[in-house]
Amino acid sequence: MAGIYIHIPFCKQACHYCDFHFSTSMKKKTEMIEALAKEIITRKEEFSEKIETIYFGGGTPSLLLVDEINFLIGTIYSNYKVDAKPEITLEANPDDLSSEKIKALAQTKINRLSIGVQSFFEDDLKLMNRAHNAKEALRCLDNATKYFSNISIDLIYGIQHMSVEKWKKNIHTALSFNIPHISSYALTVEPKTALAKFIKTGAMPDVDDELAQQHFEILVEMLEKKGFVHYELSNFGKEGYFSRNNTAYWLGKKYMGIGPSAHSFDGKNRSWNINNNTKYLNSIHNGVLPKETERLSVTDRYNEAVMTGLRTIWGISLHKIENKYGKPYKDYLLKQAARYIKEDLLTFTDNKQTLKTGKKGKFLADGIASDLFMLKDIA
Repeated sequence: MAGIYIHIPFCKQACHYCDFHFSTSMKKKTEMIEALAKEIITRKEEFSEKIETIYFGGGTPSLLLVDEINFLIGTIYSNYKVDAKPEITLEANPDDLSSEKIKALAQTKINRLSIGVQSFFEDDLKLMNRAHNAKEALRCLDNATKYFSNISIDLIYGIQHMSVEKWKKNIHTALSFNIPHISSYALTVEPKTALAKFIKTGAMPDVDDELAQQHFEILVEMLEKKGFVHYELSNFGKEGYFSRNNTAYWLGKKYMGIGPSAHSFDGKNRSWNINNNTKYLNSIHNGVLPKETERLSVTDRYNEAVMTGLRTIWGISLHKIENKYGKPYKDYLLKQAARYIKEDLLTFTDNKQTLKTGKKGKFLADGIASDLFMLKDIA
């Protein structure tokens, strides 16, 4: 099984924290849709596997017309073998999801919505320069839950000056809609974003890591009490509602990235398209795939397995590490992990065959993983 990710590189406005590739000009939207379809067709020989997931990300995919979405899905169905029951996700912003748009989307093959709420409070949304307001967030969820059962929302924690009570209200509001999946991320200061500039000039305070950790711990506790499984560091789902698209990434399955800045992985090689809309369009128009490819070394693949493993409930299988990369990699992993096991940040399960983050280590998973990385190939 494999997945297809389609990057829609357009947004109404730039969120202050975002460093994804997008343009706020819609002038080339039609040309871009045609180019995306052409790339889909051009690359049809790359995967012989059935397509299990299709994911519209961005950018803001909900800016597309329903006919444009149907056109791209139809292009995939015409050129690939698609699973009988694929997961087809559309990332959407609340301001794009009018009741009419939701009804129309429900008539397409889209069967999962990922809605970028971020917060239910007006001041937070303004601080982040989101295009929607709090009322639109509530109204869109009220409408969306009438037509879609598989809905995920995004929430951001660690926002400057967000009190614990306010964060709890955000979670309570999300839970009131009985949605089966929540993705939640710490507010992160990325270079070259407006947020980074505001902090550097003193116009805005820096993010507080201790506050973010406190918010994270509250999130985990509240959602697990409501039957959510914390299956990946930033993702919580009810049984049967884990994101099949994202889970495939974490388990190392193949995926194809379509569109400017999109990444692909074929099991051994990682490739990425140019992150410039005009250059992407020109290249596709001239029949040239605008991508670069990197062959991953054994050490690269080991490091990725460690990173993704520690972020998920599946952990790192010592048997798989030894089988795929060799015994020296397993020995190195155990040596590096020893102090974290002693501090109860990492723990063994499955009769000491699987290494996972302990309760105290979850928030620190990425930092711990970096200490388990191999810096050079083993000769």
